Amino acid sequence: MKEVEVHISKEPGCEDVPLPKYMSEGASGMDLCAAVESDEELGPGEIKMVPTGIRIALPRGYEGQVRPRSGLAAKHGITLVNAPGTIDSDYRGEVRIILGNMGHEVFTITRGMRIAQLVICEVARAELIPNDELPETQRSDGGFGHTGLHHQ
Repeated sequence: MKEVEVHISKEPGCEDVPLPKYMSEGASGMDLCAAVESDEELGPGEIKMVPTGIRIALPRGYEGQVRPRSGLAAKHGITLVNAPGTIDSDYRGEVRIILGNMGHEVFTITRGMRIAQLVICEVARAELIPNDELPETQRSDGGFGHTGLHHQ
């Protein structure tokens, strides 16, 4: 497993909000916590930008992918509207989470609640090469379901 240094700082007034943390030895993502000032309700169909109280500095060649937490999704229908969200290596603002409620009940976001996860990934930058003739493949231009969804 490759390790990478990520510098982190807390927003003023967020000293009590836990830093992102891997919750198990094999976890790919670190849990991100809400830095809401007081309890906030997220109604069915509602979208809210939720602060985490942290800023990070990723090395060039890396991104942070912000993903939903499966427990919140399964139990309450809470997801990230832009999943996965991307934190670029040159972004230095506060990390904020765009939560959406796809459930049928009001969901309450509390200070320090684990609301999302952060996965640090290497990225490649593409060099686009204009070409009128693309190489052929077995699939070619077959669309959705073309590679094996068959009704029996």
